[in-house]
Amino acid sequence: MHNFRKLNIWLDSMALAKEVYFITSEFPKEEKYGLVSQINRCSISVPSNIAEGSGRTSNKEFSYFIKVALGSLFELETQLILSNEFGIIREETLNNLVPKIVKLQKMLTKFLTSLE
Repeated sequence: MHNFRKLNIWLDSMALAKEVYFITSEFPKEEKYGLVSQINRCSISVPSNIAEGSGRTSNKEFSYFIKVALGSLFELETQLILSNEFGIIREETLNNLVPKIVKLQKMLTKFLTSLE
């Protein structure tokens, strides 16, 4: 078992989720049950799956949850790109978030390799 609180992938994903929540709080009210809900859920899914997987008894089980977290990051990136294309978030906001997401995707991929 791993202590998720000490994993950089968890710490960075927690920071990302907080930042995303702050950004979506500025979305139009009509997106509350659309993009806001989707974006917030997948941003929370990343650290949640890392934490859940860390409590599993085998690396194989942990790997599964890391893969789910990785999928959530790709979903988050897509939804933020769409938000920019719909004119909801500025290019500057997107360009600030995408490198953080990509960095975390790489970190998760590397961590996954170490588990397998």
